[in-house]
Amino acid sequence: MDITATEKELAHLASLIAEGAGFISTAPTSPQNHTLAGIEVRNTPVSGVHIRLDGQTQIIVISGDAESRAVLSENVHAMATAEDGGHLHVDYFPGHYYLAEGSLPLVINSPHGGMPAQ
Repeated sequence: MDITATEKELAHLASLIAEGAGFISTAPTSPQNHTLAGIEVRNTPVSGVHIRLDGQTQIIVISGDAESRAVLSENVHAMATAEDGGHLHVDYFPGHYYLAEGSLPLVINSPHGGMPAQ
């Protein structure tokens, strides 16, 4: 899944992730174009951040404990404020320090472009 947003929108997402609750609506969706309808954040007592796509609603659901969500929130906020562009890969691997097994991969793009300026 690929997320592209403004600096303000990514900062808002980072805040919701840190808080553990909230919803961000995205562009209108239809079953034909598979556009995301939004991102929902939930606090859970389970260790690690779990990222999944609810296929029926086309909503990305980000859930997890406060400590793990704080790490993801900091990473998203850093991408929101990165002045030279770039992108963040959020990919689970065995032993990952904040992602839960089974989490779907995300790419979060800087509002200033996908690759860092040289």
